[in-house]
Amino acid sequence: MRNRSLDVAVTGLHARLPGPADPAKWWAALCVGEALTSTLDPDDLAARGVPRHLLDDPAYVPVRGLLEDAERFDAELFGISPREAELIDPQHRLMLEASWAALEDAGRNPLADRLRTAVFASSSSSKYLPRILGNPAATADTLAALHVGTGRDFMAGRIAYRLGLQGPAVNVLTACSSSLVAVHLAVQALNAGDCDQAVVVAASVGFPQAGHTHLRGGIMSADGRCRPFDARATGTVGGSGVLAVVLRRFEDLGTRSACHGVILGSAVNNDGSAKAGFNAPAPQGQSAVIRAALRSGDVAPGSLGYVETHGTGTYVGDPIEWSALSAALRGAGPAGSIPVGALKANIGHLDAAAGLAALYKALLVLKHGQVPPVANFETLNPLLADLDSPLRVPTETSAWQGPEPRRAGVSSFGIGGTNAHVIVEQAPAAPAAEAPAAAAPAGRTSVLTLSAVRPESLEPTAARLAGALAEPGTDPADAAFTLRAGRAPLAERLAVVGRTGPELAAALRTGPRRVRGRVPQGGPRPLVFLLPGQGTQRPGMALPFQAQLPGFQDELDRCLDAMEPFSAGLAEKAGRALRDPDFPAELLRATELAQPALFALEYAAVRALDGIGLRPVALAGHSLGEVTAACLAGVLDLAAAIELVAVRAAGMQACPPGAMLALSCSEADARALLAEPPTATSGLEVAAVNGPGSCVLSGPAASVRALEERLAGRIPARRLRTSHAFHSAAMEPAAEALRAHLAGRTGGRSTLPHVSTLDGTVVPAGTEVPLTALAEGVRRTVRFGAGIAALRELYPGALAVEVGPGQALAGMAAAAGLESLPLVPGKDPRPEDELALALAGLWAEGQPVELSALIPAGRRLHLPGTTFGGGRHVAPETDWPTAPAPAPQTPAPASEPLAPEPPAAAVAPPSPAAAVADAWRELLGHPDLTEDAEFVASGGDSLLAIRLARRLEQLFTVQVPLRDLLLARTMGDHARLVERLMTPSQKEATDE
Repeated sequence: MRNRSLDVAVTGLHARLPGPADPAKWWAALCVGEALTSTLDPDDLAARGVPRHLLDDPAYVPVRGLLEDAERFDAELFGISPREAELIDPQHRLMLEASWAALEDAGRNPLADRLRTAVFASSSSSKYLPRILGNPAATADTLAALHVGTGRDFMAGRIAYRLGLQGPAVNVLTACSSSLVAVHLAVQALNAGDCDQAVVVAASVGFPQAGHTHLRGGIMSADGRCRPFDARATGTVGGSGVLAVVLRRFEDLGTRSACHGVILGSAVNNDGSAKAGFNAPAPQGQSAVIRAALRSGDVAPGSLGYVETHGTGTYVGDPIEWSALSAALRGAGPAGSIPVGALKANIGHLDAAAGLAALYKALLVLKHGQVPPVANFETLNPLLADLDSPLRVPTETSAWQGPEPRRAGVSSFGIGGTNAHVIVEQAPAAPAAEAPAAAAPAGRTSVLTLSAVRPESLEPTAARLAGALAEPGTDPADAAFTLRAGRAPLAERLAVVGRTGPELAAALRTGPRRVRGRVPQGGPRPLVFLLPGQGTQRPGMALPFQAQLPGFQDELDRCLDAMEPFSAGLAEKAGRALRDPDFPAELLRATELAQPALFALEYAAVRALDGIGLRPVALAGHSLGEVTAACLAGVLDLAAAIELVAVRAAGMQACPPGAMLALSCSEADARALLAEPPTATSGLEVAAVNGPGSCVLSGPAASVRALEERLAGRIPARRLRTSHAFHSAAMEPAAEALRAHLAGRTGGRSTLPHVSTLDGTVVPAGTEVPLTALAEGVRRTVRFGAGIAALRELYPGALAVEVGPGQALAGMAAAAGLESLPLVPGKDPRPEDELALALAGLWAEGQPVELSALIPAGRRLHLPGTTFGGGRHVAPETDWPTAPAPAPQTPAPASEPLAPEPPAAAVAPPSPAAAVADAWRELLGHPDLTEDAEFVASGGDSLLAIRLARRLEQLFTVQVPLRDLLLARTMGDHARLVERLMTPSQKEATDE
């Protein structure tokens, strides 16, 4: 068995390359030998700034491997202002996105990964910088920002800063071999313990993306075709692209992470002076680096079944590489047994990113077990005719014919002589699921969470994810864990619930088990918990909470254990009623069982919700729910509350039977009805006022029946499922029993505001609540509607959450103008899905739901990640001004003396508000900013603050303290700061 202690896994991949954006279509194009380069339109190139004399040169070849939308950048995602984005090289911007995407592919949160992560970054020389430097209108401020924005010294550091990565951040520049050298350095850093994870990222994007001028004997193709190892090879063509890989020590993965492949060995060397010239390659150095990589990985040459070559398509360079590779692998197999690849033939030469592109292709070869043809190849270069070589150039796609496990070599050689080679092996088979996942119940509800910085980015991401989940073999639980642990929680949010991949895929597209939301800019909305009373109970009502809410089971058991001393057998009976959906509903309608069961459910649910981060600002209970609220607010401890509930329920059960009728009318209308003859309706009382148009009457069953007949459709009425006339004179014996039980007892001070339904007010935190109020509540009218109105006044914008079975109170709150959410509405045959969706909806609204408590750990999968958006960010300085022709000068007639010019009118300085707004727009690049826009949130930082202060000082002749400017967060605050610093005369001048 192989010693894996030094092997390194490729856990994440991202590539944006010439050709189809879809990876499957891109691979299919390679398998038919398609050249993915483009012939560029000369007029378009001229418009982009390519000099016309170059385009008119017969030697100019307008061909390139083109990267679409190379100037687009998701600046908002990284907290970068539009203006700062304009002054960063497009290559470096794309590297930020690629690093983010590769980390997501590895199942790691790009903004909050706990692993010590290094960055090794490479890019081609900037073509963006000289384009701006050539503009005489570029200011000193612009040039200073460009130094950091385009300098290759700052590539890795910017990625580490924007993603919060704390491992080494290293820029690697060895010309064409840069990114594969970076892979080698990352492997070394991992094995040396310098980091626990490494991002290797590289980009090569010209500005503009253009063709090349062919020079006889040069390395660029004469006809725009790159033909590696072909007799007609005349050189390479340029290509654009960006790639990133995420690497980890293989032994650190365990069974929790999938990988794309395993790096077994790598090596780097230099040709030294053993070559014809500085730009020339040397076979000795190339052969030596391949042998060193094989030794590094303890890999026999004969175990390789494929080599992805440097393959530039130069007539002399290709034979040198062929010779070096043949020498290193001679004896590895018979002649023609090892196929080679040359990606540059398909997409062009990616310069500093070429090594990563070669590694990417090699990993795909190993994954698919297919070897694509070398594009544009027809006849072998006669200089390669070495009968002893084990190499061959494939001309059509063939199945893997090499040894198993599949292994490949990857070469990359740089001008100047720095050579790199990497040995990579196919990913091992996915391990069996670990015990906890294997033991999970079949068909368990999974919650998928997605987020983005802008609404329009969510739907494409959801669609791509739906496609992945629709494929067989994707475990929904693993997908949920990957999205929870491996994605940054951003402002725009979407969540779905389901039990199978196809079901989740359908929910991602549309359907009832899907919620959308956005995190409010000022933080999450306050929550008010609604606690229902008797009448909402149903058999098995604890099951959805037990299935989806961690900690609920333990809290429920505490409640049931506390019941036993007060009523023999109650705990066992309540436990069965709560957990058994087949428990007789008729038995649960009995007050002496329904109330303790509901109390236990609500208490346990609120405590469990607290455990996952959901804490209310206030509580509102209806009837029995008010007792639960008092307990949760600290007025009663758990034992005292359960004893009170047991006494309350037994007392109410013993009261005379009766009935209750819900009416859709005001309290005044209800009392008017009771005042009407005949006397057959006597004995009825207003038991509850639940809102402006919702009342409940209570009293003898005969009186309720008579009133129903008398109403005859005049007012919507609904008989409640109850055996007693609660909150009426019939309950006086129960109230008296409670008064006697509570006599001499004192409650604790309230720690949480809660509604008193005796008068519909909110009891503030810190209030000492008389326990007798809980006794009076049994007899008196429940003024729940007034309590909701008071809460709405105290907490505008609050969200009311009904914690219990059903949605009766949520409907009342909504009717009173308070947005509400029932946790388990009871409309779905799968109530556990309802609860999961409600909790996901709260997360989507920005509530601090601890997703790790709802979504168990699993394996990290390779799933589609963020859909990058943003606009095109190109500095206006890239458009060089055209000097206008001088206007002809007409001298004035000698006989007419020139009139003296009138004195220039004094120009008043702008107002502070206007000046600050103009400065913000210019420095940050946002076209529209309001007075309450925040400087840092809009992309500002300390360096921009310095520039802003200097500009304001010059304009208003004031000293602007930098500390004060940074403390004044908004644009309006900045304007007011300047105004305070101005003298009265300055203010007068601006006023005029």
